[in-house]
Amino acid sequence: MTERLVPGRRGPQPAGGRVDGLVEALASFPTGVTLVMVADGRDDIGTTVSAFCPVSQSPPLVLVSLIAGSYPAEVLGRVDRFAVTMLAAGQRALAGRFAAAGRPGARLLLEGSPYQRGPASGALIPDGGVAALECEAVQRVPAGDHLLVIASVLRVPYVAESGDPLVRFGGRYPGLR
Repeated sequence: MTERLVPGRRGPQPAGGRVDGLVEALASFPTGVTLVMVADGRDDIGTTVSAFCPVSQSPPLVLVSLIAGSYPAEVLGRVDRFAVTMLAAGQRALAGRFAAAGRPGARLLLEGSPYQRGPASGALIPDGGVAALECEAVQRVPAGDHLLVIASVLRVPYVAESGDPLVRFGGRYPGLR
C-alpha cells in the first residue's frame, strides 16, 4: 500500500536513517556510466560514476555525485577542473577498472586505451565513449554519504556519431537491445 504524502508533513522515518529495500529500489533505475577524471598536479585520478546528470543548458551545468571521504571526492574538493566521459557499451572493462578498490593512477588504468588530455581541464579523456565533457566545479554540496559537485561545462571534446551508452541496471551492465 502506498502512503499519501501531505505537503509539509514528513512520514515516519526509520531508525538510523536506513530504509528497507532502498538499495534494491535504486538498482532498478537504469543509469548511464561515466568516468570522472581529474589531474591534481601529482597524478591523474579517475573513478567510475553512475550518479551523473545534466542540470541546466543555460548556463550549461552538470552534477556528479561521489562517495564522501573517497579519494576522488577529496581531490574534487580542492581541484576545480575535471573531465567526464560518458562510456560506450563496449567500455565495460574500463568502467570495472576504475571502480576497483585500491586502484592505481588513471594513466596505468588507461594503458592500452587511447586517450587525450583535455586542454581546459588538464584531465585525461578516454577515446571511444559516447561523449566527453570538460567541467569546472561551481558548487560542492555535502549530501548524506556523498559529495555533490555541480559544474559548469567548459568544453565538449567529442560526441560520437553512433553507438550505445554503457548502462548500469540491477547491479549489472545490460545491453540496450
